[in-house]
Amino acid sequence: MIDDELEAPHQPATDISSMPISSMPGHNSDIGARRAALSGTLAAGVALGTGELLSGLSTKIPSLVVAVGNAVIDNVPGSVERWAIETLGENDKPALVVGIVAISLIIGAFTGIAAVRQFRSAVSVFMLFGIVGGLAGAADEQSSTGPAWLAAAVAATVGLGALFLLLKAARSSTSTPASTTETWDGVARSGDSASRRAFVGAAGAATAIGIATPLIGSQLRDRQSAQIEIDRDQIAAALDRSQPTTSADEAAGATTPPSQASQPTAVMADYDYVDGIATLITPSDDFYRIDAALAVPRIDVDSWSMKITGMVDNELEFSFDDLISMDLVEEHITMSCVSNPVGGDLVGNAKWLGVPIKRLLDQAGVQPGGAQIVGRSVDGWTGAFPTSYLDDPNRAALVAVAMNDEPLPVQHGFPVRLVVAGLYGYVSATKWLKEIELVSADFDGYWITRGWSKLGPVKTQSRIDVPNSNARLSAGPHSIAGVAWAPDRGVDRVEVQVSPIVDGTEQEGEWFEAQLSEELTNESWRQWFLPWEAPAGDWTIKVRATDGQGVTQTSQISRPAPSGATGWHTIAVRVR
Repeated sequence: MIDDELEAPHQPATDISSMPISSMPGHNSDIGARRAALSGTLAAGVALGTGELLSGLSTKIPSLVVAVGNAVIDNVPGSVERWAIETLGENDKPALVVGIVAISLIIGAFTGIAAVRQFRSAVSVFMLFGIVGGLAGAADEQSSTGPAWLAAAVAATVGLGALFLLLKAARSSTSTPASTTETWDGVARSGDSASRRAFVGAAGAATAIGIATPLIGSQLRDRQSAQIEIDRDQIAAALDRSQPTTSADEAAGATTPPSQASQPTAVMADYDYVDGIATLITPSDDFYRIDAALAVPRIDVDSWSMKITGMVDNELEFSFDDLISMDLVEEHITMSCVSNPVGGDLVGNAKWLGVPIKRLLDQAGVQPGGAQIVGRSVDGWTGAFPTSYLDDPNRAALVAVAMNDEPLPVQHGFPVRLVVAGLYGYVSATKWLKEIELVSADFDGYWITRGWSKLGPVKTQSRIDVPNSNARLSAGPHSIAGVAWAPDRGVDRVEVQVSPIVDGTEQEGEWFEAQLSEELTNESWRQWFLPWEAPAGDWTIKVRATDGQGVTQTSQISRPAPSGATGWHTIAVRVR
């Protein structure tokens, strides 16, 4: 037993797990809290690393850190999640992982200190670690319960064993009489020096294990991801045969930039040449990612399928091959996160390829009670929107299989996701889709239970990309440019106000109508451009858009929660 090995030599057997360390023969108070805390920290690191290593062996074994993180996400109050997204944006997930690791190491440090006095406390803590990891892993919908519990038990046991060995080495290094000698490589050394080296060696080995195991686990998971990439490459060829021809609007391309000295008069295909403006089509790698998945699901496309269930006449199931063999539709759709602040970058415009949701629902036959369409992800996330939203035959709503002429990137929902124009992603944009379910109006999706509005129509918004806020400019010609969006209504007009600041007070300036890029669809954003001959001074620049229904975005400022931010994007610049 571990407890037996901690027993002092030449003494009758005792229950060392409950014996105070100060009563052990040879005890030296120089062991101190620092070595005990270091031992506990390293042992916790070994346990975490072991869990990560095991997760790389099979897609059925979850990362325990990620599983605990997902449990945190699922159980924290909605206000905390909103704060994290609004404050950290796409960095919320890395911050959570770092936080979990840091807290685990801190708990490990206190456990090491407690274990010096009573090792039984360490056994209890590591058992609790294993139980928490096992429960979180077993709750992961992508993993298997047995492997999840086994991984948690192994990680906890390895971590506890590491703590025992580290404390044993630490105790030896402070209890060996300095007068004794032993040889190492033929050199006489004091017992104190040699035993201290033993502790340093044990600590170094634990550090190496704590660093190497998660790295190896990550490499193993990358191999699994590489298989997904192979699947995507194979799928790309099939998609090439399925894609519709490029539209004439898209083939128009960019034309020569207009003169900075005068207002352009012709509609431009795009203003991508303006340095700093968001491109008309957002590259997939630059497209924002906000979701509740702490780690991207690893999906075997060969065994994947999507079902249509619930209040339908005929439940249906489709493989990926079934979907890409259908007549696919290509749509340019701007998507936005409800957490996007005014002027924020949690928005993007992409070209999506897929099957209209309405077409699939017509095959299934929606029953009268099916008031909402629920998208269910393989990780358990749900988003729901009214079935009636699809009554407009011109509204783009796809079971999407490709993005920007390529199979969906893994982080954006591979192999299949939902894309619905005009609705914020929290009610409609289910990634890693496994099921479409028709339910009653009483159902609430993931974010609704966390305090967000039941309906999520995207508000008309505009953003200044150029110049940057608080920019320092030289007097002369400059570009004022950005993007505006009102998915499913379109953008008809963008106006820019440039106001001087005199003695610290903003003077109301004139509104100028900006030139718009060509409209791809009314579900896609438009770039806007205004040349500005900038005089010296301090200025504020504001922008507002008017949608295709003649409604101009409000100047009233509101935060993203619970239904999306409002207000005019405003920046300040200084011209010299």
